[in-house]
Amino acid sequence: MNYEDAIKELEEITEKLETQKLPLKQAQELFERASVLSKFAQEELSKTNGKLYQIKKELDEISEEEL
Repeated sequence: MNYEDAIKELEEITEKLETQKLPLKQAQELFERASVLSKFAQEELSKTNGKLYQIKKELDEISEEEL
């Protein structure tokens, strides 16, 4: 699974929970799945943020060397 797939599934779950009258058990299962997907998406964002920070740091170092 990737970030985009997780977000798409989260959106689908949110839509179901907001618009359908689901049995409690099914709503609970969807909520639990959404929790897992949310955690996964947050972890992916954190990884990406770390990578972007590292790239920026490297670019800043290169820029300073050129001065």
